[in-house]
Amino acid sequence: MRTLHTIDYSEAQRAVDLIVEKASQMQKAAAIAVADAHGDLIYFVRMDGAPVSSIHIAMNKAWTAARERKPTKEIGDKVKHPEKGHDIAYYGDPKYVGWGGGLPISKNGEVVGAIAVSGLSSNEDIALATLGVDLIAGS
Repeated sequence: MRTLHTIDYSEAQRAVDLIVEKASQMQKAAAIAVADAHGDLIYFVRMDGAPVSSIHIAMNKAWTAARERKPTKEIGDKVKHPEKGHDIAYYGDPKYVGWGGGLPISKNGEVVGAIAVSGLSSNEDIALATLGVDLIAGS
């Protein structure tokens, strides 16, 4: 039997609080989603002013990163590759996304969840999500 480790609510909340604080300092608004090791939602926040479209995108980024155990940008880069790429439909579920901003969270070499940010540029989404990953992975 295998035990699946995952993050808990308090870890998710601390990570989201850190991301919200940093986004506020940047005078930006985003949607932030944290998922468990299966990709199921643990915690979600949409900051005032964040695009409504970012709600499902953030949740899907977190789901994708947890399920695939890799950053969503890697998936997006692969499906865009002219020779080695494949259609995103290859993954078999419309929830899969390839925009940057969804990152898996690992502890002791095992993916225990994922965090995603949506609503800003891809680089900003990734940078903010990285703050949350680093906080949880280091705790």
